[in-house]
Amino acid sequence: MSKAIVAYFSAGGMTRGVAENLAGSINADLFEIVPAQRYTNADLDWSNTKSRSTVEMKDRASRPAIASHVADMSVYDVVFVGFPIWWYREPSIIDTFMEAYDFSGKTIVPFATSGGSGLGEAPKNMQALAGDAKVMGGKRFPVSTSAQELKAWAEAYL
Repeated sequence: MSKAIVAYFSAGGMTRGVAENLAGSINADLFEIVPAQRYTNADLDWSNTKSRSTVEMKDRASRPAIASHVADMSVYDVVFVGFPIWWYREPSIIDTFMEAYDFSGKTIVPFATSGGSGLGEAPKNMQALAGDAKVMGGKRFPVSTSAQELKAWAEAYL
């Protein structure tokens, strides 16, 4: 069986729950992608054109800093990357994460939480940043997804 890690960014806590259930169900390591500067509620106000999240998402080159890093990414074969959908794609901090490591030869599996939007451009964007890795199509999950459902989905990649 492949060694896996579940890395996730969760601005409001919804993605955290799915990531924890996924990691627990497949016996994977868990890593939270924590911004160096935490997002406030005002930062996350997508309806405000001057909010931090809106400004970051409008600038495709934006790379918010991450507070910590995976100690040794080389030990993992499969990297599940979780995030909320922002503006029909991955948040800019996921781009920072993707550029921070050498994913050569690894399988990267995106998963997301959203009120209704799919992954949009996220897998394609992540593949462009992942170098010689294979980024899978991924899946969007409701926050109520059971650990059993997550395990059944993830086992195809392990």
